[in-house]
Amino acid sequence: MSCSQCFSGSVQQGTPKGNVVKLHGLDVYVSEPEEGKPVKGIIIIIPDAFGWEFPNNRFLADHYAEKGSYKVYLPEFMNGNAAPHWVPGMLSSLFEGGGLWTWLAKPYQVAWLIYGMIPFVARNTFGKSWPIVKDFFTAVRENEGAHLPIGAAGFCWGGKHTLNLAQGYESNGKPLIDAGFTAHPSNLEIPAEIEKIKKPVSFAIGDKDIQVRPPHIEQIRQIVEAKPEGERGEVKTYYGAGHGFAVRADHILKEAKQQADEAEDQAIDWFNRHFQGLSY
Repeated sequence: MSCSQCFSGSVQQGTPKGNVVKLHGLDVYVSEPEEGKPVKGIIIIIPDAFGWEFPNNRFLADHYAEKGSYKVYLPEFMNGNAAPHWVPGMLSSLFEGGGLWTWLAKPYQVAWLIYGMIPFVARNTFGKSWPIVKDFFTAVRENEGAHLPIGAAGFCWGGKHTLNLAQGYESNGKPLIDAGFTAHPSNLEIPAEIEKIKKPVSFAIGDKDIQVRPPHIEQIRQIVEAKPEGERGEVKTYYGAGHGFAVRADHILKEAKQQADEAEDQAIDWFNRHFQGLSY
């Protein structure tokens, strides 16, 4: 079940550098390395509740392309039912203090938040979205990724999909993904979904995350680090960070931005290590 932290945070300003295309039946934001740089692999981002049009998610795709020399796909997996982008600002306002008029406005804000969040929760259950995600990864593996490594990077809502993709699904004898990364995943079945992982996955989780609490973090760590070579994962704990820090951190706060940057580097380093020398 989603929590308030799944919808809170900061919206970044600026203009993403990628392009929007139609690919395998879905609208997709695509970011690529600078001209002249070879593509080392494909990263497919499975986003948080705010979906493929959310500026933060597009900036993240740009950073993966620039820093890692990857072609990055950010698809529309939610069929137009992402959480509205005004929700984080309203949540921040709701939890602020203030005088009498601020408190009188709160019922109005709560009603709008329910209006904004409930459709996402109802229309993007795992049972509805998983076939869309799996079919897209299958199509990319059979086409654009036929000879390239493929990674999945899942955030919040997208984390559960990443872990399921890492369970060893294949197409024509090739894995749908070669490695996965997830930051602050939500709605996990622990330990069941972790035990089923067959591809290496890197986790980035804050110790203040109310979706995956410290005892669960340690349980995940013990499971993925005990897996055999080729399946073994890693867990990095970000102290003081809450749910959503890798995508929606308030970059006005120096430490929050630093942790978001570190999570970016963690993902890129993980894919670099697991894609090195890999081809089909």
